[in-house]
Amino acid sequence: MSTFDPTDLRGQERDKAELVAKKRLVQEVENEDLKWLMQSKRGRRIVWRLLEAAGVFRISFSQNAMQMAFAEGNRNYGNKLLNSIHLLCPELYPVMLKESLNGRDSDGNGNQSN
Repeated sequence: MSTFDPTDLRGQERDKAELVAKKRLVQEVENEDLKWLMQSKRGRRIVWRLLEAAGVFRISFSQNAMQMAFAEGNRNYGNKLLNSIHLLCPELYPVMLKESLNGRDSDGNGNQSN
């Protein structure tokens, strides 16, 4: 049996305010988690791999519309992550970019190739 009362406008406003507060708290935790992850070289490598896997840095065109839609969905997620980085810790994006470019000169384990 539901306890929802459509005439209790104050209760509805209170419930709505509680929901907004919970969503804000969840978002703040997610933001702090991303900032924490981006503070370490290992975390930036993880984020870079996620961005690459999402296809942020490549074109998602395909003659197969469903395949392209799927790729664009992945790319959209990656773009949201990239946007969060630029909003929350913009000073670490160039660091991550430089590290990723330097990582291409290694054998994948961080060891420089001869």
